[in-house]
Amino acid sequence: MAPTVSHPPGVTFVDDQHTTPIVGSEASIYYGGAEAFSRSRTYSATFMHGYTPKRAPAFGEHQHSRTRRMSHDEKSVAAGPRRFLIDVEETIRVVLEQEDTDGDFQISVTDAGPKLMALGTATSNGFKTFDIRGTYMLSNLLQELALARDHNRKRIVLDEARLTENPVDRLSRMIKHSFWHSLTRRIDGEGLEIICADPKNRTGRVNPRIYVPHDEPAMAEYYRKVAKEKPHLNLDVQVLPKKCDDPAFVKSLNNKPGILALAMNEVDDSKGGKTLKGIPFIVPGARFNELYNWDSYFISLGLLVDGQVNMAKGMVDHFIFEIKHYGKILNGSRSYYLCRSQPPFLTDMALQIYNQLDRSDIDANRQWLKRAIQAAIKEYHTIWVAEPRIDPKTGLSRFRPDGLGIPPETEATHFTHILEPYAMKHGLSVHEFTEKYNDGTLKEPELDEYFLHDRAVRESGHDTTYRFEKRCANLGTVDLQALLYKYEVDIGTAIREVFDDEMELEESFPLAPFPPSVESYANPYREDSISRVQTSEEWFKRAEFRQQIIDKYLWNENKSLYFDYDTVQEKQSLYESVTAFWTLWAGCASEDQCWKLIDNSLSKFEVLGGLVSGTEESRGKISLDRPNRQWDYPYAWPPHQIMTWVGMERYGYLEDAQRLAYRFLYMMTTAFVDFNGVVPEKFDAVKLSHLVDAEYGNQGIDFKMVPREGFGWMNAAYQVGLSFLTTHMRRAVAACTSPEVFFGAVVDGQTTSAPVVATTADPLGLAMESLSLVQPVTISGIPSAY
Repeated sequence: MAPTVSHPPGVTFVDDQHTTPIVGSEASIYYGGAEAFSRSRTYSATFMHGYTPKRAPAFGEHQHSRTRRMSHDEKSVAAGPRRFLIDVEETIRVVLEQEDTDGDFQISVTDAGPKLMALGTATSNGFKTFDIRGTYMLSNLLQELALARDHNRKRIVLDEARLTENPVDRLSRMIKHSFWHSLTRRIDGEGLEIICADPKNRTGRVNPRIYVPHDEPAMAEYYRKVAKEKPHLNLDVQVLPKKCDDPAFVKSLNNKPGILALAMNEVDDSKGGKTLKGIPFIVPGARFNELYNWDSYFISLGLLVDGQVNMAKGMVDHFIFEIKHYGKILNGSRSYYLCRSQPPFLTDMALQIYNQLDRSDIDANRQWLKRAIQAAIKEYHTIWVAEPRIDPKTGLSRFRPDGLGIPPETEATHFTHILEPYAMKHGLSVHEFTEKYNDGTLKEPELDEYFLHDRAVRESGHDTTYRFEKRCANLGTVDLQALLYKYEVDIGTAIREVFDDEMELEESFPLAPFPPSVESYANPYREDSISRVQTSEEWFKRAEFRQQIIDKYLWNENKSLYFDYDTVQEKQSLYESVTAFWTLWAGCASEDQCWKLIDNSLSKFEVLGGLVSGTEESRGKISLDRPNRQWDYPYAWPPHQIMTWVGMERYGYLEDAQRLAYRFLYMMTTAFVDFNGVVPEKFDAVKLSHLVDAEYGNQGIDFKMVPREGFGWMNAAYQVGLSFLTTHMRRAVAACTSPEVFFGAVVDGQTTSAPVVATTADPLGLAMESLSLVQPVTISGIPSAY
């Protein structure tokens, strides 16, 4: 039988035609009204009229009592769309008991339940039933019940169309109206409890702590007032020194980590005075509960697609604030990130937002863009073309942050295999050695070198990969050069097109020498930023110079690919990375180089689910002593997909971009359909699986009944990717049509008219194979991926 429905006394029955919410409405609209049921006929409990409710399915040794539903079965068209009358709590209980066989509060293809449930129809007051079948409908049912429970609904009338909703439309809708909202944070009195929670904090102290910049006394006073008015927070307010990114100082904060204050607006306090309010921003999700740098760029692209221009604008405001007060755009807005930046995207982020701002106040828009460009110029000169990140000999920039000791955001055992030999050498336990090494009592130059590269890997955003193993700080990477070329072109273009070809800088800082050389950087004299105006000519010359050194040091004509350059060994590092295609996004590749990249090298990275991070050959063999790294083959990440799609479109290779976007969105959509709406941090693009076993596991997959957040840049990749697809492609993705079917199978270089489907496209088989590889991991057992 279907789950029972008990009608409460005094229930109001209403007319279907005038009260039905739009099927695709958000939960707050769909479930937010008063409890009401359809007015409909009643049925005799004696079944005198020949109607017998369907029995529950029998399994095991018993014959299944339900016949298979056929396409020619009679459909009740006259009655209109089917709706169900459902008791929320009872149906949740029955669904989980019957279908959730692995106990994870999700309904997925790996569950062994019957994948079939009878629900009472609304037109019969729940007396007649109709079967809900399959993983997707049942997982959607569970999600809808959870959302109804959120809105305190005991009983609901549920449209069948909510359960059969086009999966592309459903996921896109959830991202736009639900996920972004759930990932929104503010650092003020209202948002502190949520934002200060840090799953990466392993000091044992859970009370929130906030660090405020030295020259923001009003902000410090605001947080002290919050601490006084909300004593239950136990908020610890600390003011940073003026030089807050000194490595020794940052290391001293390891045992007292906290959130870093970000930009705020002055607003009315409703009492005739003024107060401060945090500018909202989007966090990546899962255990990453702070503002991150390059995550935010890709998130902002998704926000712009979804029309949330002001949210994206606010994130740029935070980065301007960080450059002003912390000296750089930080890896993340926590105290242990003060020495570390991440891949720079500020100029493109600011320009894309500027182009979508409301045109009603052009002067205000120009002033906002001016602040962003000025901040980017400061970051460029003081971080990316300043020592130690620049190599004066080549002019290439590197990920090479300052820092001392062991990165504190990782779990306690993350570096045990590295530290054990040194601990044994000194006759100490790993814990004892760690303390003595961190406080400087014991000196180990080789270990210093190891952590120099480890910090560089974290700054690169690609943590971790064999591409950077024990050498990252020495590499002029192709991705960083492409980003800085884009900085130089963007800054020059903005100065020329928006600011009448001259810009006065308002903040004083040293300008880096140009063109770079060992001699120019050895000279201690630096020109001051306020000594002259900035012009587009200077920035275009910098871009031209960078394009020349990219061609000289990074382009490999024989291999038709860009490679990183090792500035110490003075040779290319021949690890094949998909970031070579970032040169297309930046526009620093020639037409010939672009053609060779796509014609000769794209096939190295393109797999069933999109683009892998690097080639299997470059990664090398995997073993117990040499485990998988999450930024290597066979893993696929949103940044690589988006940058390549946009780059290919820029050079006129739209069909290739669409094919790659289709592959990635197909992989996302099948996971969404087969695994209870999951939107993870990353994928194994070869096996089309989010059940990955690479070092840090996966984020965004640990939820109960209904996904609440997805994952920041994966959400963005879906929304941006949809903008590349034709209507036909979108429909095919919604039908979970494999790329091999949609594009045809390639045999001897020719596309066949009768495509062949690979066995690797079977989601259940892939899921079961992955399950045998993955060990359960708790949050406390996952080291930082950032």
